[in-house]
Amino acid sequence: MTDESWAGWYRDRNGSDSVVLTTDGQQLRLRIRGVDFEGESFDDLAPVSGTPPESGMFALADGALTDCVLEWDLPLPVLVDGVLRQATLGCLLSLRRVDPDLYLTLHLDGAAYESARAESDFAAALTAIQRVLPDGIQLQTCIACAFSDYFPAPGRGLSGGLACFRGAKDAYRGVEGEDAVLDLWDRRTGFVQEIWSCKEFEVRPSRGAGTGHRGAFPVEPVEPVEPVEPVEPLGPRESLEPLGPLERA
Repeated sequence: MTDESWAGWYRDRNGSDSVVLTTDGQQLRLRIRGVDFEGESFDDLAPVSGTPPESGMFALADGALTDCVLEWDLPLPVLVDGVLRQATLGCLLSLRRVDPDLYLTLHLDGAAYESARAESDFAAALTAIQRVLPDGIQLQTCIACAFSDYFPAPGRGLSGGLACFRGAKDAYRGVEGEDAVLDLWDRRTGFVQEIWSCKEFEVRPSRGAGTGHRGAFPVEPVEPVEPVEPVEPLGPRESLEPLGPLERA
């Protein structure tokens, strides 16, 4: 896959610096203040071997960047009534030691479509955006692709844990459910970033075969359960009388 580069900003307690994020759809690379970082997830960006940062230059947790903010824009393909268009996705990521906060905004034709202010990962944030898009507009990224899925296990990372099955398309088209994905898992092509897109994209089916383990995109939100009205307690005169002895026939 061909590299893409996205201009942005890095901020921490030592100041703010312009940066360029580069990715091939799998690995992320970033140079800050002359130090190179790379990783497979945005919360796993660690100094490249051989370039240790000076003490106090960056906050690191388990060797990865933390206590900082990354902000960048990237071109994002969308389908508008079946026609391919280019939108812009604004990304604001606060990397913290406990949990990262992610906020995405999709800009298209002068309108802005936003995720929640503190999403936990890119899959959730992109799902939130897809849900607020007008009918006929579909994100064309890996998270929305017919050939992507997560490993059937609880939880998922911030980014980069999405498996791509573009090398086993026909087999994945018949996959539905956890066991079927596990049977196909070793045939994955690799892992991709949720915001990546390639020329082999196909729209994910809305139900049935081909929805894999994670289901359709976006997964329909669970309908809230209507509260049940409390039953009025029986009054003193309405209380149940004890049953008398059965009469013989």
